[in-house]
Amino acid sequence: MRELKEINRDLELSNQNMLELLHQHLSLKAEAMEAKKEGRLPILEDQSKMDGEKRITGLKDSPYEEELQEILHTIETAGKRVGSKCLFDFNIALIGFMGAGKSTISRYLKDKLAMEEVDVDAMIVKDQNMAIKDIFAEHGEEYFRKCESEAIIRLKDCRQSVISCGGGAVIREENVTNLKKISRIVLLTAAPETILSRVKTSDERPILNGNMNVEFIKELMAKRADYYRKAADIIIETDHKTMNQICEELIQALILLKEQEKK
Repeated sequence: MRELKEINRDLELSNQNMLELLHQHLSLKAEAMEAKKEGRLPILEDQSKMDGEKRITGLKDSPYEEELQEILHTIETAGKRVGSKCLFDFNIALIGFMGAGKSTISRYLKDKLAMEEVDVDAMIVKDQNMAIKDIFAEHGEEYFRKCESEAIIRLKDCRQSVISCGGGAVIREENVTNLKKISRIVLLTAAPETILSRVKTSDERPILNGNMNVEFIKELMAKRADYYRKAADIIIETDHKTMNQICEELIQALILLKEQEKK
């Protein structure tokens, strides 16, 4: 058995070596992301994940397999976060009609880029300790819109986040102003028929309760169309596309927007 002093010295050396290797790893992640941007290559395609699975397979005989897998997962998440920092120095605020895919896209981007996820409706539910439909029923839409504006103001310190906004959030100009201070606004669109197919089984859409039909949806979308388009920095159609296709298009559009802003 070696002396404890000698073991601790080797541990300290090992820690320093690991830090240097991790710094190199994250630097390579950043370099790879910059190369993808420069070459207009798919951002979400990740060969390193397959390589990571091979490395995990190689740890099966280790007595520390569980701990090593946990460390590898943490490193993978950190690499995604470095990549997202290379892509954006702003938040992504998703707007659009209910059922356009804001929450789904938000979760997908969170998973792929390790960005923080913020749902404005969820903030209101937590603040008021009641469901959206109950807020509408008990206090009315105007009260809900006031809560919504207050929640958006509280986002001023958000960084590297995907913000999912309620369908009517951008009707208030102050909300658009406050979102633009910290974000680029992405409008997600879908056909009325697509919207209906996505929300028809939900009872959490108080504005559609009793009006769950294409005609009403089309009419309400038309009323909000100008608000959406005036607020949007980019517009992404979601019909007949996979989550990966939508998010890849969204990211590439934001990269191009950022380049144009620099000129």
